[in-house]
Amino acid sequence: MKFMWGLLAGFALGVGVGLLLAPQSGEATRAQLGEQGIMLRDRSGKLPDNLRARAGDITGQLRTRANDAMEQGRDVYSRTKGDLSERYSKAKSGEL
Repeated sequence: MKFMWGLLAGFALGVGVGLLLAPQSGEATRAQLGEQGIMLRDRSGKLPDNLRARAGDITGQLRTRANDAMEQGRDVYSRTKGDLSERYSKAKSGEL
């Protein structure tokens, strides 16, 4: 029960101090909050387009990297296959 009274007293004290030390009136604060809400709405309206553009850029970069990796893999495969074929031929003919 003491805790509840302390909680209520702290809440009342906080509200009182907040009202006394508020930098502007409630009307000005509501107007400022309304303006910030409009700015946030405008900003969030552009968000899907921005995300779509960034996703397209990232997709392109990933596709390029994947193609480069595939090309490097093919090059390594070709060189390794050539080297192994050459060694096999030499081993079969007794040159090794």
